Amino acid sequence: MPVPSAWIDSATFSDGKRVSFGRDDIVVIVGSNNSGKTEVLRGIEQRLRQSWGPAPVVTALTIKREGTEEALLAWLEANSVKVPSGTNDVMYSQGDDCKVLRNSAKLYWRPTEAHLADLAGFFCFRLSADRRLAASDPPRSISLTSEPLAHPIHHLQADDRLEAKISTVFRRVFGMDLIVHRNAGSKVPIHCGQRPIMPPGKDRVSFEYLQGLQELPAVHRQGDGIRAFVGVLLYALTVHYSMLLIDEPEAFLHPPQIRQLAHALARETPADRQMFIATHSGDFVRAMVEADQGRVRILRLHREQNTNHVRLLDNDQIRNLWSDPLLRHSNVLDGLFHEMTIVAEGDADCRFYSAIKDICDKDVRTPQDVLFVPCGGKARVKTVVRALKALAVPVRVICDFDVVSDEHPLRDIYEDLGGRWDQIQKDWRLVKESVGGRQAELPADRVKADIEQVLSDIKGKEFPKSATREIETILRKASPWAMAKQVGVPFIPPGDAAQAFARLDSALKNVGCYIVPVGELEGFDRTVGNHGPKWVSSVLEKDLAGADLEAARKFVALVVS
Repeated sequence: MPVPSAWIDSATFSDGKRVSFGRDDIVVIVGSNNSGKTEVLRGIEQRLRQSWGPAPVVTALTIKREGTEEALLAWLEANSVKVPSGTNDVMYSQGDDCKVLRNSAKLYWRPTEAHLADLAGFFCFRLSADRRLAASDPPRSISLTSEPLAHPIHHLQADDRLEAKISTVFRRVFGMDLIVHRNAGSKVPIHCGQRPIMPPGKDRVSFEYLQGLQELPAVHRQGDGIRAFVGVLLYALTVHYSMLLIDEPEAFLHPPQIRQLAHALARETPADRQMFIATHSGDFVRAMVEADQGRVRILRLHREQNTNHVRLLDNDQIRNLWSDPLLRHSNVLDGLFHEMTIVAEGDADCRFYSAIKDICDKDVRTPQDVLFVPCGGKARVKTVVRALKALAVPVRVICDFDVVSDEHPLRDIYEDLGGRWDQIQKDWRLVKESVGGRQAELPADRVKADIEQVLSDIKGKEFPKSATREIETILRKASPWAMAKQVGVPFIPPGDAAQAFARLDSALKNVGCYIVPVGELEGFDRTVGNHGPKWVSSVLEKDLAGADLEAARKFVALVVS
């Protein structure tokens, strides 16, 4: 007879949005601190037990059931212990918080019922940090052929394939086997280490094998990392629950272990199990997306006062995001856990703006939960913006002044942030033509002569870096936009062009795009030499709260405000 199953078909959240789920979905719940991730798990558990009463995040559930009433009762009979009920009815139990009367079970199994009530504990389990650590504690030994399997370790004890499956995952991470001790007496511990070799003619109940196994470390006496890892695997891969709620599976684990655990959950979890996982770890999310077999979905929460806004991210968009090498090997997905993400052109920009923001935090009220993401040049800004928008992450952009020099990527950035290009195109064109029409500092014949002089001075086979820098300086002086990037807003001719830029700049800010007013990063402090990372390293040694960097502080405070 088929095993009965129950799963969440949809959930309604405090913002009124109703989100649908599949019976085998692995839903990864993300969001910034205090967005309500853990409360979603608690709310699901509560709403499964009753459809009324306070639940701040999950206001309603619709539940689907599979299996006949007869199948349910047969399954309860085979997998539960009968305990006194004080009535003429039979009471089925799988633990202190998991009991149901036979007649009540039949009532709650009706498809018209809005909740599972006392049946909830038979089909859903919330795996908290404490329960994970305790999962490897040895349960009492039972008769596998006549008693219900009351603990995940009993399932390993009864199924060699499950034991081998979990042991394989454990070995990939910790380099050790995971072995059930089936003859330890009144308890059933699991051990870790090199599986004992059976002597010729012996098996796993032989004294020699048991003695070797007994000498291996017991998992329940290991550190929190191993115990937590094993606890998640035990509940995710072995037990009968058709719904599993896991809170912070990354707790107690190092990044490599987090990634391996995520891979195992995405690839090894039984197909008939629905999972909701609340996480604070970008490593966990990246690994889940990487290992996705079509089941992983990402639910992002954003809290405004007492309302939790939700967004179920489109799987196709996530896969497209992941196909871009730049995004796959960046920290873009970490934006899922922040209130705001600011995209800048390079790593050096992010280092500088982040350091300036820390100073601003001491003087003005700015959002604390901000992530700076580099994108490898202005041409890649649009790619990162689109990815963050697909992830429902609030995003802002910082671009050097020369982003105005071409329609693309400025138009792409503006439209991806929600603007309409036709509304600013006229002002943009006026600014572009006005700046581009300004006289370059050096005429063409002078540029040619200066470059030829640099080349003529080169001796030897190798092209010196100093010559490269000299030529770059000459070329910058030959281009009005190169000069504009060094000067910034003051380079714009006065009059109509300056007024057009003011309107353009305001429109860009309204959608979250901020142009560096001093042209480029280095324009915030011209008393410091060098360029890019070297400039940033030198500036960070200064007093960031000093007068030299007042313009930088005002700019960053504006961006994050």
